[in-house]
Amino acid sequence: MKRILFALSAILALGIASAAFADDAANGSTTAPAKHAMHHHAAAAKMHVDLNAASKEDLMKLPGVDDATADKIIAARPFKNRGELTSKSIVTKDLYAKIRGSIMVKKAS
Repeated sequence: MKRILFALSAILALGIASAAFADDAANGSTTAPAKHAMHHHAAAAKMHVDLNAASKEDLMKLPGVDDATADKIIAARPFKNRGELTSKSIVTKDLYAKIRGSIMVKKAS
């Protein structure tokens, strides 16, 4: 019985922790959650495309972004946060889920 309670509390804690780090486009968050040490090498090799500065060709390197989608992204610039891709109906939520780890929005200086 103690094992079951421990397992359930561990699952609940993981669920709460993952919810705390979920992408929150509504509040304009443009930062990704901290990477764990074992994922460091994969994260370093990952491409991060700035939605406000990327060329059409760079945008089309993102998974699922075709010619028309790249044109829509460019036409909708400037972005305040990456979540605007879905709030402005530029990409679907499914496509956003595929590319959100590879995109960013740099603030104008």
